[in-house]
Amino acid sequence: MYEYKGYKPPRNGWAISRTKMEQWDKEGRLHFPKSKDGRIQRKRYLDELKGKPVSDLWDDIGQIAAQSHERLDYPTQKPFALLERIINASSNEGDLIADFFCGSGTTLDVAERLGRKWIGADLGKFAIHTTRKRLINTQRQMKKSGCDFRAFEILNLGKYERQHYIGVNLGLREEEQQKQLKKKEADFVSLIIRAYKAEPTDNFKTFSAKEAGRLVAIGPINMPASRLFVEEVIKECIEKHITKLDVLAFEYEMGLFPKIQEDAKAKGIDLALKHIPREVFDKRAIERNQIEFHDVSYIEVKPHIKKGIIAVELTDFSVYYNQDIVDNVIASLKNGSHKVLVEKGNIIKVLKDKDGIVKREVLTKHWTDWIDYWAVDFDFESKKEIKRVVNDEGKFDEVWTGDYIFENEWQSFRTKEDRSIELKSVEHECQKGRRKIAVKVVDIFGNDTMKVIDIKV
Repeated sequence: MYEYKGYKPPRNGWAISRTKMEQWDKEGRLHFPKSKDGRIQRKRYLDELKGKPVSDLWDDIGQIAAQSHERLDYPTQKPFALLERIINASSNEGDLIADFFCGSGTTLDVAERLGRKWIGADLGKFAIHTTRKRLINTQRQMKKSGCDFRAFEILNLGKYERQHYIGVNLGLREEEQQKQLKKKEADFVSLIIRAYKAEPTDNFKTFSAKEAGRLVAIGPINMPASRLFVEEVIKECIEKHITKLDVLAFEYEMGLFPKIQEDAKAKGIDLALKHIPREVFDKRAIERNQIEFHDVSYIEVKPHIKKGIIAVELTDFSVYYNQDIVDNVIASLKNGSHKVLVEKGNIIKVLKDKDGIVKREVLTKHWTDWIDYWAVDFDFESKKEIKRVVNDEGKFDEVWTGDYIFENEWQSFRTKEDRSIELKSVEHECQKGRRKIAVKVVDIFGNDTMKVIDIKV
C-alpha cells in the first residue's frame, strides 16, 4: 500500500507495484487528475489492443449521409467503408474483383484505390455513366496524390447480345436454319413492340406496329438502320398518306440526322427516330414498364487546327425527347401539385395551383443544360475492336468486328461539387495527314450520342 505523487491508493491498494507505476509514468502512460482525491488512470491506445474478430453483424458502418461528399444520389449506392472492408478481408493487392451489378461503381472505386484489378458490368446505361464519371474522378485524385492507376475501357456488349438473340443452330440444314432465323427475327419484333407498348399491325411493307396514332417501323437487329431503310419507310408513308412515323433502331447510320428529319418534314411527315435501349432484353424491366425509348440527339462540333495542334469545340447539342403528352399530364394533375416532364427537347415543370390554374416553367435554359459529359478521341480509327472466334480446328482466331473502340483521350463532365462544363478540349498534338476524330456526348438521362468528323492536319 503506497501513495504516488500525493495520490492516495484505492481502498484495496494499487493493482500494480511501485516499480511498474514508475515505469508507466516514465513512458507517459498515466493520466493524473487535477484533484489529488481523484484516481490515477492508465492510458490505453486502440492500436495496441488485440480487439475481437468482426462478427457477421456489421452495425458500425452507417448509411451515407445526405450531405456527404461520397453521396452520388444513386438509389442502390453502398458506403465506401463497407466495400473497403469486404475487399480488404477477401482479396490481396493485384487480385481481380468483379461486380456484375456495379450500379454507382463503389466496388470498382474501392478496388482501384486498393490496387486491385476489376471488371464491372450493368444493364443500365445510367449506372455505367455514373461509374465512368466516378472512376475518372478517382483517377484524377490518385494522379494528384502521386499514386499509380490503370486506364479502363467501356465495352458495349449490346451488339453481341443481339447476335446471340438471333443466333441459329449451325448444325441444321440451310432450309431449317432459315426457318429458325425467321422465327427468331419475328420474336425479336414482338419483343420490341411489347416494350414500346404498341399494337402489332399488318398489311404494310415496312411498318410493324402502331402506337398513339403513329405507325412504327423497326430497324434491323444486327446492323445500323441505314438511310436507304429510312427512305423506304418514308416512301411507304407517302404512298399510303401516313403523316406520323416512329423508327426504332439500336443504331443509325452516321450522318443520317438531322437531315433525314428535315427531308421527311418537307414531305409532310412527322418523323421521330428513337433508340432501342439495351434494357429490352431484360424481361423484368419490360414487366415493370421500365423501358424508355429516347429520341436521337444531334451534335455539332468545330475543330480548331493550327500547325499540327488540334482542339475540338462543342458548339451545339440538340435533343428531341418527348417523355409525356403535356395535355395528359395536366389532366391528371391535382390542384396544388406539379410534375416535371420532357417535351420537344425541353425539360418543363408543369404546375397547377390550388385554383386549378396551370403554369409552365422551362427548366432547360440553354442547350448546354442537357450535357452531363463529353469526350474526344483524337484518332478514332487507331484501335480496332477485335473479337476471338473459334475456327474449324478448335483454335481461336482474332477477327475485326468492323467497329472501333472509342478512347476517352480528353473529357469534361459535371460533378456534384462542380456543375460547370468546358466546351473546348485541350490542344492535342497530331501527326500530319487525314484522320477521324470522334466526339461522344452523354446527356443528363445517361444516353450517349457520337459524331465522327474527318479532318486534315
